[in-house]
Amino acid sequence: MIQSIDHLGIAVRSLDEAVPLYESALGLRCLGREEVASQKVKTAFFDVGGVHLELLEATAPESPIAKFIAEKGEGIHHIAFRTDNIEGQLRQASANGIRLIHEKPFDGAAGKLVAFLHPKSTRGVLTELCAVKPGSAAH
Repeated sequence: MIQSIDHLGIAVRSLDEAVPLYESALGLRCLGREEVASQKVKTAFFDVGGVHLELLEATAPESPIAKFIAEKGEGIHHIAFRTDNIEGQLRQASANGIRLIHEKPFDGAAGKLVAFLHPKSTRGVLTELCAVKPGSAAH
């Protein structure tokens, strides 16, 4: 059911400062920016050989990204796996003792349905499952 690594989420204080760094220092091209109001975050995506980097900037002090940066600083926030059956993947994870942060997928960035697994159940790694929403032109 897992198809690939979809993206690595990287928490940053400012997209306006981080995007140019990735473009100039690494020669990457930003595919676009998007705000996900439900998660209180703005994102910017880069393609690196079919795996995306998702830069994440908090839009509110109580957002998960703001809390992450306050506690740990900027850096890798999560890994996301693309699946062809997100609900089945959540059931499989739960049946194997993995604590779910979200029992049902919700709308995320880039036209995807997403849900997170708790890092206390996944060896300290915040894990996202994602699937392309039907009819979406997700990247």
